[in-house]
Amino acid sequence: MKTLTIFLLILSLVVPYIVFMSVKQPNYLSGRRYDVYVINGFKNNSSLPLVIWCASEEDDMGGRALQEGDDFSWSLKTKLWGTTLFSCTMKWDRLRKRFSAFQVQRDGHRCAPLRKCFWLVKEDGFYFSNDGLNYKKDFSWFS
Repeated sequence: MKTLTIFLLILSLVVPYIVFMSVKQPNYLSGRRYDVYVINGFKNNSSLPLVIWCASEEDDMGGRALQEGDDFSWSLKTKLWGTTLFSCTMKWDRLRKRFSAFQVQRDGHRCAPLRKCFWLVKEDGFYFSNDGLNYKKDFSWFS
């Protein structure tokens, strides 16, 4: 009897959560496809590329040396329960920064409606856009 009571209690907590997540927060559940772009927005750095290395828990996408205006991009599909995370390490001259290029809890909504996430890396920081036209500074190299 005690086991049944505990089971019903757990069930009464889990089912509403699953319903809420699927209705109110669909991006947290699996199946959404997103495109992520990281663009070298430096000016006059043709002799010194922006080096990028990106990976998730399951997928190491390797590194690239991006010249001015080049981009590194990939597509992803969100996993169950909002655990999708892609991190990138950026290096330019003596500067080095690791950041989350895609984190479903943060980016699931802000990459909408096109489900595209753009990062423009410049001398003074990292700029985000969901349309590739209107960028807003998200953080600096030193934050």
